[in-house]
Amino acid sequence: MSEGLASREIGATGLQVSVLGFGGAGIGNLYRPLSDDDALGAIRGSMASGVRLFDTAPFYGFGLSELRLGQVLRGAATPRVISTKVGRRLVPTGPQDENTGREGYFSSRPFAPVFDYGYEGVMRSHAESLERLGVPRVDILLCHDIGRLTHGDSHAARVREFLEGGYRAMRDLRAAGAVRAIGLGINEWQVCVELLETCELDCILLAGRYTLLEQPALARLLPLCVERRVSILCGGPFNSGILAAGSRAASRAHYNYAAPPADVVTRVRALEDLCAEYAVPLQAAALQFPLGHPAIASVVAGCVTEAEALNCARMFAQPIPAEYWRALRERGLVDERAPLPA
Repeated sequence: MSEGLASREIGATGLQVSVLGFGGAGIGNLYRPLSDDDALGAIRGSMASGVRLFDTAPFYGFGLSELRLGQVLRGAATPRVISTKVGRRLVPTGPQDENTGREGYFSSRPFAPVFDYGYEGVMRSHAESLERLGVPRVDILLCHDIGRLTHGDSHAARVREFLEGGYRAMRDLRAAGAVRAIGLGINEWQVCVELLETCELDCILLAGRYTLLEQPALARLLPLCVERRVSILCGGPFNSGILAAGSRAASRAHYNYAAPPADVVTRVRALEDLCAEYAVPLQAAALQFPLGHPAIASVVAGCVTEAEALNCARMFAQPIPAEYWRALRERGLVDERAPLPA
C-alpha cells in the first residue's frame, strides 16, 4: 500500500483492509447521472492513493456500480479487497431513462430491485454479482438494508427470512471459501445489536451512525463489536454529503440521503467554527475521527471523480493537532465517551 495508508484486520479472519476504503454508491449514479470517465477515474484515483477496500452492491444503480468497479479491479495488478451485498435481487424491466431517478439512482439499467433474504435469493445474488464484477470471488459479503427503518411492519418477517435462509447461505459461502468474511451493510445500529444476539458475523458496514456529526452507535453497538471481535467498516463518514459540502452548501447537500434539517446544519456550523479555529479542514476531521475507536477497521468514503478521490486521500493524511480533538470533546461537539484519534 502507499506510504501512510495502513491496514487493519477484519474480525478474526486474517483479511486485511486499508483504513481508507472506497464506497461505490456514487458510481452507481446516486442523485444524478455520472459519466463512465468520471466513475472509472474515481476508482483509479483511489487505487493510486493506496485504497485497497472497494465496496459496492447490486442496488447501486441496479448493477451499474458493480459493472464499473469490475472494469477497473479485474484487470488491476495490485491486491484489492472487494465487498458487495445481498438481500435484493435485480429483476428485468422495460427500458429505463437515465434522467429519471429511481430510488435515488439515475440509471438506464433495465432492472428493478426486489428484497429477497432467502437462501436461494442470496446464492443467486452472489453469483450474479460475480458475473457483473467479472471476478472469481468477492472477499466480503454483506446483508443489505435489513432493519426496521427500511421494512417497517415487515421487519420481524424479514429478519426471520434472513435467519432461516440468507444467513445460512452466507455461512455456507464462507465455509466453502467463496468469501472470507460475512456481515451486514446497513444504516441502522439497532438491528445490528439485534442480529448479533444470534448471528456470528465478521464485520458490519455501518453508514452514518458513527461520524464526527453523530455517534449513536457508541453506547451499545461498538462495545459489543469490540467484545465479539466484529469489525466496523465506517460508511458514510460525511453523513451522505453534509460534512463534505459544509453548512454554506447545505441547500445542495444531503444528510441521510435527504435534505439536511436545520438542527443538523447548526451542528455542522459549530464543527466548522472549531475547524477554522485550529486550521483543520472539516473533511479531514470527518474522515479521521471514526478511526479513534478500536472497533473501526476502515472508513469507507464515496468519491465520484478522480479529483474527489485524490482530495479524499489528502484529507485522510492531513495532520490534525491533538488540541483540536481535545477541544472537540471539551466543547461537547462529540460524545464525551468517544475515543479520540491518536
